[in-house]
Amino acid sequence: MGRWLRLGAAELLIVSDGPIAFDAGALFGVTPRVLWEPLVGPLDEHHRLQSGINCLLVRMGGKTILVETGVGTKGGRRPAGLDLQRTGRLLQSLAEEGIMPQDIDIVINTHLHFDHAGGNTVWEEGRPVPTFPRATYLIPKGEWEEAQHPNERTRATYLAENFEPLLDARQVELVEGEAEPVQGLRLVPAPGHTAHHMVVEVESEGELAIYIGEVAQHPLLLERVAWVSAFDVLPLVSIETKKRLIERALERRALLVVVHAPYPGLGHLFLEEGRRRWQPLGGEMSS
Repeated sequence: MGRWLRLGAAELLIVSDGPIAFDAGALFGVTPRVLWEPLVGPLDEHHRLQSGINCLLVRMGGKTILVETGVGTKGGRRPAGLDLQRTGRLLQSLAEEGIMPQDIDIVINTHLHFDHAGGNTVWEEGRPVPTFPRATYLIPKGEWEEAQHPNERTRATYLAENFEPLLDARQVELVEGEAEPVQGLRLVPAPGHTAHHMVVEVESEGELAIYIGEVAQHPLLLERVAWVSAFDVLPLVSIETKKRLIERALERRALLVVVHAPYPGLGHLFLEEGRRRWQPLGGEMSS
Protein backbone atom coordinates (compact mmCIF):
# COMPACT_ATOMS: atom_id res chain seq x y z
CA MET A 1 0.00 0.00 0.00
CA GLY A 2 1.08 3.57 -0.62
CA ARG A 3 1.63 6.37 1.85
CA TRP A 4 -0.96 9.13 2.07
CA LEU A 5 0.52 12.60 2.49
CA ARG A 6 -1.12 15.54 4.21
CA LEU A 7 -1.04 18.86 2.37
CA GLY A 8 -2.88 21.24 4.65
CA ALA A 9 -6.43 19.88 4.70
CA ALA A 10 -5.90 17.83 1.52
CA GLU A 11 -4.71 14.23 1.28
CA LEU A 12 -2.45 13.05 -1.54
CA LEU A 13 -1.46 9.58 -2.68
CA ILE A 14 0.72 8.51 -5.59
CA VAL A 15 -0.77 5.49 -7.34
CA SER A 16 1.32 3.66 -9.89
CA ASP A 17 0.23 2.32 -13.26
CA GLY A 18 3.48 0.36 -13.26
CA PRO A 19 7.04 0.89 -14.44
CA ILE A 20 7.72 1.84 -18.05
CA ALA A 21 11.00 2.00 -19.97
CA PHE A 22 11.67 4.80 -22.48
CA ASP A 23 14.37 5.06 -25.11
CA ALA A 24 16.91 7.16 -23.20
CA GLY A 25 18.03 9.11 -26.25
CA ALA A 26 14.47 10.19 -26.98
CA LEU A 27 13.94 11.10 -23.34
CA PHE A 28 16.82 13.60 -23.43
CA GLY A 29 16.28 14.81 -26.98
CA VAL A 30 19.18 16.63 -28.65
CA THR A 31 21.24 16.75 -25.44
CA PRO A 32 24.46 14.80 -26.14
CA ARG A 33 24.58 11.40 -24.52
CA VAL A 34 27.96 12.15 -22.95
CA LEU A 35 26.27 14.80 -20.78
CA TRP A 36 23.25 12.88 -19.46
CA GLU A 37 24.37 9.26 -19.39
CA PRO A 38 26.68 9.58 -16.34
CA LEU A 39 23.80 11.16 -14.38
CA VAL A 40 21.08 8.55 -14.90
CA GLY A 41 20.65 4.98 -13.75
CA PRO A 42 21.67 1.98 -15.82
CA LEU A 43 20.07 1.45 -19.23
CA ASP A 44 18.72 -1.90 -20.37
CA GLU A 45 20.03 -3.86 -23.34
CA HIS A 46 17.79 -1.79 -25.65
CA HIS A 47 19.19 1.53 -24.30
CA ARG A 48 15.99 2.23 -22.39
CA LEU A 49 15.75 3.99 -19.04
CA GLN A 50 13.51 2.56 -16.35
CA SER A 51 10.82 5.11 -15.50
CA GLY A 52 7.40 5.23 -13.88
CA ILE A 53 3.82 6.24 -14.53
CA ASN A 54 2.86 8.07 -11.36
CA CYS A 55 -0.82 9.02 -11.13
CA LEU A 56 -2.08 11.25 -8.31
CA LEU A 57 -5.06 10.70 -6.05
CA VAL A 58 -6.35 13.75 -4.16
CA ARG A 59 -8.98 13.97 -1.44
CA MET A 60 -10.17 17.51 -0.80
CA GLY A 61 -13.39 19.49 -0.72
CA GLY A 62 -15.38 16.31 -0.20
CA LYS A 63 -14.21 14.94 -3.58
CA THR A 64 -11.88 12.16 -4.67
CA ILE A 65 -9.88 13.27 -7.69
CA LEU A 66 -7.64 11.14 -9.90
CA VAL A 67 -5.01 12.85 -12.03
CA GLU A 68 -4.04 10.70 -15.07
CA THR A 69 -5.04 7.11 -15.72
CA GLY A 70 -1.88 5.56 -17.17
CA VAL A 71 -1.66 3.10 -20.06
CA GLY A 72 -4.73 1.12 -19.11
CA THR A 73 -5.57 -2.51 -19.79
CA LYS A 74 -7.08 -2.45 -23.28
CA GLY A 75 -3.90 -3.32 -25.18
CA GLY A 76 -4.13 -2.69 -28.91
CA ARG A 77 -2.00 -0.18 -30.80
CA ARG A 78 0.96 1.25 -28.88
CA PRO A 79 3.95 3.38 -29.93
CA ALA A 80 7.07 1.33 -30.66
CA GLY A 81 10.27 1.33 -28.60
CA LEU A 82 8.67 1.15 -25.14
CA ASP A 83 8.63 -1.57 -22.50
CA LEU A 84 4.97 -1.74 -21.43
CA GLN A 85 4.87 -5.26 -20.02
CA ARG A 86 4.32 -4.15 -16.41
CA THR A 87 1.95 -1.23 -17.03
CA GLY A 88 -1.82 -1.19 -16.64
CA ARG A 89 -1.76 -1.59 -12.85
CA LEU A 90 -3.71 1.52 -11.87
CA LEU A 91 -6.96 -0.21 -10.92
CA GLN A 92 -5.01 -2.77 -8.89
CA SER A 93 -3.11 0.04 -7.14
CA LEU A 94 -6.38 1.78 -6.29
CA ALA A 95 -7.98 -1.44 -5.08
CA GLU A 96 -5.07 -2.01 -2.71
CA GLU A 97 -6.11 1.28 -1.09
CA GLY A 98 -9.73 0.17 -0.90
CA ILE A 99 -10.76 2.51 -3.72
CA MET A 100 -13.09 1.24 -6.42
CA PRO A 101 -13.75 2.91 -9.79
CA GLN A 102 -17.14 4.19 -8.62
CA ASP A 103 -15.43 6.06 -5.77
CA ILE A 104 -13.74 8.54 -8.14
CA ASP A 105 -15.60 11.85 -8.58
CA ILE A 106 -13.25 13.64 -11.00
CA VAL A 107 -10.62 12.41 -13.44
CA ILE A 108 -8.11 14.89 -14.88
CA ASN A 109 -5.99 14.31 -17.97
CA THR A 110 -3.11 16.77 -18.36
CA HIS A 111 -3.12 15.69 -22.02
CA LEU A 112 -4.38 12.71 -24.01
CA HIS A 113 -1.26 10.71 -24.85
CA PHE A 114 -1.81 6.97 -24.50
CA ASP A 115 0.31 6.62 -21.34
CA HIS A 116 -1.69 9.32 -19.53
CA ALA A 117 -5.21 8.61 -20.76
CA GLY A 118 -5.22 4.92 -21.69
CA GLY A 119 -6.89 3.99 -18.41
CA ASN A 120 -9.78 6.38 -19.05
CA THR A 121 -11.69 3.47 -20.54
CA VAL A 122 -11.93 -0.31 -20.28
CA TRP A 123 -13.37 -3.00 -22.53
CA GLU A 124 -16.90 -4.05 -21.62
CA GLU A 125 -18.93 -6.37 -23.84
CA GLY A 126 -16.55 -5.75 -26.73
CA ARG A 127 -16.51 -1.96 -26.60
CA PRO A 128 -14.63 0.71 -24.63
CA VAL A 129 -16.59 2.40 -21.83
CA PRO A 130 -15.53 4.85 -19.08
CA THR A 131 -13.50 3.14 -16.37
CA PHE A 132 -14.84 5.45 -13.67
CA PRO A 133 -18.63 5.39 -14.08
CA ARG A 134 -19.48 8.32 -11.77
CA ALA A 135 -16.60 10.61 -12.66
CA THR A 136 -16.50 13.80 -14.65
CA TYR A 137 -13.42 13.71 -16.89
CA LEU A 138 -11.72 17.12 -17.21
CA ILE A 139 -9.66 17.48 -20.40
CA PRO A 140 -8.07 20.56 -22.01
CA LYS A 141 -10.34 21.66 -24.88
CA GLY A 142 -7.51 22.29 -27.32
CA GLU A 143 -5.97 18.91 -26.49
CA TRP A 144 -9.30 17.20 -27.21
CA GLU A 145 -9.52 18.91 -30.60
CA GLU A 146 -5.96 17.95 -31.54
CA ALA A 147 -6.53 14.36 -30.47
CA GLN A 148 -9.59 14.27 -32.74
CA HIS A 149 -7.39 15.25 -35.68
CA PRO A 150 -4.00 13.56 -35.16
CA ASN A 151 -1.14 14.10 -37.58
CA GLU A 152 1.63 11.81 -38.74
CA ARG A 153 3.54 12.30 -35.49
CA THR A 154 0.67 12.02 -33.02
CA ARG A 155 -1.63 9.33 -34.44
CA ALA A 156 0.28 6.58 -32.60
CA THR A 157 -0.41 8.15 -29.20
CA TYR A 158 -3.86 9.75 -29.62
CA LEU A 159 -6.09 6.69 -29.58
CA ALA A 160 -9.81 7.38 -30.02
CA GLU A 161 -10.84 4.51 -27.75
CA ASN A 162 -9.21 6.35 -24.83
CA PHE A 163 -11.41 9.43 -25.01
CA GLU A 164 -14.33 9.27 -27.46
CA PRO A 165 -16.39 6.92 -25.21
CA LEU A 166 -16.32 9.64 -22.53
CA LEU A 167 -18.28 11.94 -24.82
CA ASP A 168 -20.76 9.21 -25.68
CA ALA A 169 -21.32 8.66 -21.95
CA ARG A 170 -21.66 12.42 -21.33
CA GLN A 171 -18.90 12.28 -18.74
CA VAL A 172 -16.41 14.70 -20.29
CA GLU A 173 -15.99 18.40 -19.56
CA LEU A 174 -13.60 20.36 -21.74
CA VAL A 175 -11.51 22.99 -19.97
CA GLU A 176 -10.20 26.24 -21.45
CA GLY A 177 -7.58 28.29 -19.65
CA GLU A 178 -7.15 27.99 -15.90
CA ALA A 179 -9.89 26.13 -14.03
CA GLU A 180 -10.61 25.30 -10.38
CA PRO A 181 -13.09 22.40 -10.20
CA VAL A 182 -12.57 22.08 -6.44
CA GLN A 183 -11.46 24.94 -4.24
CA GLY A 184 -7.68 24.72 -4.02
CA LEU A 185 -7.26 22.36 -6.98
CA ARG A 186 -6.34 24.13 -10.22
CA LEU A 187 -5.70 23.13 -13.80
CA VAL A 188 -3.09 25.50 -15.23
CA PRO A 189 -2.03 25.72 -18.90
CA ALA A 190 1.57 24.54 -19.38
CA PRO A 191 2.20 24.27 -23.14
CA GLY A 192 5.25 22.68 -24.70
CA HIS A 193 4.93 18.92 -24.48
CA THR A 194 1.71 19.50 -26.41
CA ALA A 195 0.21 22.85 -27.31
CA HIS A 196 -2.58 22.54 -24.74
CA HIS A 197 -0.89 20.50 -22.01
CA MET A 198 -1.79 21.42 -18.41
CA VAL A 199 -0.36 20.89 -14.95
CA VAL A 200 -2.39 20.40 -11.76
CA GLU A 201 -1.80 22.44 -8.62
CA VAL A 202 -3.12 21.44 -5.21
CA GLU A 203 -3.01 24.18 -2.58
CA SER A 204 -4.25 24.00 1.00
CA GLU A 205 -3.43 26.03 4.11
CA GLY A 206 -0.45 27.68 2.43
CA GLU A 207 1.09 24.44 1.15
CA LEU A 208 1.44 23.72 -2.57
CA ALA A 209 1.93 20.55 -4.61
CA ILE A 210 2.27 20.52 -8.40
CA TYR A 211 1.66 17.53 -10.63
CA ILE A 212 3.91 18.63 -13.47
CA GLY A 213 2.60 16.35 -16.20
CA GLU A 214 5.28 16.26 -18.90
CA VAL A 215 6.83 19.65 -18.30
CA ALA A 216 9.83 17.46 -17.45
CA GLN A 217 10.01 13.73 -18.07
CA HIS A 218 12.97 13.25 -15.72
CA PRO A 219 14.17 15.26 -12.69
CA LEU A 220 17.38 16.14 -14.55
CA LEU A 221 15.26 18.16 -16.96
CA LEU A 222 14.20 20.35 -14.02
CA GLU A 223 17.79 20.93 -12.99
CA ARG A 224 18.90 21.80 -16.54
CA VAL A 225 16.42 24.11 -18.25
CA ALA A 226 17.92 23.81 -21.75
CA TRP A 227 17.55 20.02 -21.78
CA VAL A 228 14.28 19.15 -23.52
CA SER A 229 12.83 15.77 -24.41
CA ALA A 230 12.31 14.73 -28.01
CA PHE A 231 8.74 13.92 -26.98
CA ASP A 232 7.93 17.66 -26.68
CA VAL A 233 6.24 18.98 -29.82
CA LEU A 234 7.05 22.63 -29.00
CA PRO A 235 10.53 22.50 -27.43
CA LEU A 236 11.17 26.24 -27.20
CA VAL A 237 7.76 26.80 -25.64
CA SER A 238 8.50 23.93 -23.30
CA ILE A 239 11.62 25.71 -22.03
CA GLU A 240 9.66 28.86 -21.19
CA THR A 241 6.94 26.85 -19.43
CA LYS A 242 9.57 24.97 -17.46
CA LYS A 243 11.23 28.22 -16.35
CA ARG A 244 7.92 29.51 -15.00
CA LEU A 245 7.20 26.26 -13.18
CA ILE A 246 10.68 26.15 -11.65
CA GLU A 247 10.38 29.73 -10.42
CA ARG A 248 7.03 28.97 -8.78
CA ALA A 249 8.28 25.71 -7.29
CA LEU A 250 11.32 27.39 -5.73
CA GLU A 251 9.38 30.40 -4.46
CA ARG A 252 6.69 28.26 -2.83
CA ARG A 253 8.89 25.27 -1.88
CA ALA A 254 6.30 23.20 -3.70
CA LEU A 255 6.11 19.44 -3.54
CA LEU A 256 6.49 18.21 -7.13
CA VAL A 257 5.18 15.04 -8.72
CA VAL A 258 7.33 13.98 -11.67
CA VAL A 259 5.12 11.63 -13.63
CA HIS A 260 7.80 9.56 -15.32
CA ALA A 261 10.35 9.46 -12.50
CA PRO A 262 10.63 6.07 -10.82
CA TYR A 263 7.78 5.58 -8.33
CA PRO A 264 6.73 7.63 -6.43
CA GLY A 265 8.28 10.58 -8.29
CA LEU A 266 7.93 13.01 -5.36
CA GLY A 267 10.48 15.65 -4.48
CA HIS A 268 11.49 19.28 -4.18
CA LEU A 269 13.74 21.64 -6.09
CA PHE A 270 16.38 23.53 -4.11
CA LEU A 271 19.04 26.06 -4.98
CA GLU A 272 22.54 25.00 -3.96
CA GLU A 273 25.32 27.50 -4.71
CA GLY A 274 23.08 29.03 -7.36
CA ARG A 275 22.32 25.72 -9.08
CA ARG A 276 19.03 23.87 -9.10
CA ARG A 277 19.06 20.49 -7.37
CA TRP A 278 16.39 17.81 -7.21
CA GLN A 279 15.82 16.13 -3.87
CA PRO A 280 13.48 13.14 -3.78
CA LEU A 281 11.08 13.22 -0.86
CA GLY A 282 12.92 11.56 1.99
CA GLY A 283 15.96 10.95 -0.23
CA GLU A 284 19.36 12.38 -1.11
CA MET A 285 19.85 15.41 -3.33
CA SER A 286 20.91 14.52 -6.88
CA SER A 287 24.52 14.97 -7.99
